[in-house]
Amino acid sequence: MGQSTARSVDRRSFFLAAAAFLSSPACTSDARSADSTASADTRRRDPGMVRLVDFSDSGKRIGIVTTQKVIKSDEDWRSHLTPEQFAVTRKKGTELAFTGKYYKLHDQGIYRCVCCGNALFSSDTKFESGTGWPSFWAPIAKENVAEETDTSFGMMRTEALCTKCDAHLGHVFPDGPQPTGLRYCMNSASLHFVKHEGSK
Repeated sequence: MGQSTARSVDRRSFFLAAAAFLSSPACTSDARSADSTASADTRRRDPGMVRLVDFSDSGKRIGIVTTQKVIKSDEDWRSHLTPEQFAVTRKKGTELAFTGKYYKLHDQGIYRCVCCGNALFSSDTKFESGTGWPSFWAPIAKENVAEETDTSFGMMRTEALCTKCDAHLGHVFPDGPQPTGLRYCMNSASLHFVKHEGSK
């Protein structure tokens, strides 16, 4: 075999080997991972549909509704939230203890999400926790308040969020009163209180 023929065969072997390597699972796994990540990102951006329990302002349960999740840009949220509301609900901040307008409130009514109006808590489950934040032993409906694990600040906590718009509400702790034994420790800045008509 001549020298030029040998070089041609060597080049052909190199390209065939390279093609085989690029089509092997070792290389395509990265591509699949990238595709999976892209799909996951797309799912997170997709508003999707959520099931909630609708309530009248008088606290009457209307029924389960399926509605689109509310997703807006930071600019849109800022346009109708105060700086404190935005910092707490959209950036997961926490108001100072004993400063929120609802921690001492004892009026009868329901607490809605300040961002989207979703019904979150009833005054019927509100209690004095002594922590300086409005506290409840249960949400008005389990469908309306989502929970996620929060590992920020080196702690393991359960974060409470509005199911409809993902607003940060506060955290859930296992030191509340019966019947649940839970304490939904909420930020007043995340809530909008609607007083029951005729209540004192």
